[in-house]
Amino acid sequence: MAGRSRSRYAVRLESPGMKRKDLIVLVADDDMEQALEGLLARPPALGIRAIDAEIRVHPQHDPACARDGVAFLSNFAKTYLHGLLMFDHRGSGKEKIDPLQLQRTLDEEFYRSPWGGRARSIVLSPELEAWVWAGSPHVAAAAGWKNRQPPLRRWLVSQGLLEEGESKPARPKEAFLAALHEARTRRSADIYRQIAEKVSLRRCTDKAFQDFQSVLRGWFPADSAP
Repeated sequence: MAGRSRSRYAVRLESPGMKRKDLIVLVADDDMEQALEGLLARPPALGIRAIDAEIRVHPQHDPACARDGVAFLSNFAKTYLHGLLMFDHRGSGKEKIDPLQLQRTLDEEFYRSPWGGRARSIVLSPELEAWVWAGSPHVAAAAGWKNRQPPLRRWLVSQGLLEEGESKPARPKEAFLAALHEARTRRSADIYRQIAEKVSLRRCTDKAFQDFQSVLRGWFPADSAP
């Protein structure tokens, strides 16, 4: 199963000869860390084998991940099989660059680094909360909307936070925080873990999530040995 690390950006160089762990991930904040913990705890749902993963949080968040995340992860190319860099496009300081182009640029940096082709970037557009809005009752429950009236999505439409007929809000983080506030639910990174542990992953059509799942399936196929 996925390992857990609460360390923050401190570089730890393992001794030569140590067995390499499967995966190291650098993320931009606690919310993303908790979401990944929940997802990686569900290897069958992701379509991968169980993996030994370490997740680290950059204390300077999205801009620093976009700026020097590749350089940081390069410290671990000899001690992990694969590396993954994840951050939100919105708030990264790179908003003028198309998120897919930014992701391609970072992947090219990885190819030129000690990782070669063993590391990738995932740029979440516009932000992590785009993954939250899967059509699942677990989202409403985690936000404190269980048995509330009107239902969460109807309330979002009434507040102009969701267009009628759309699957997710255009500003997903703003909408999620507004829902928490309205329900008087204390904002916590654990909410993201609760959602990630329960929602049907088949419902998430977000491009960045599909890239994330595809990368993991390529690295850690369900039928492969650890």
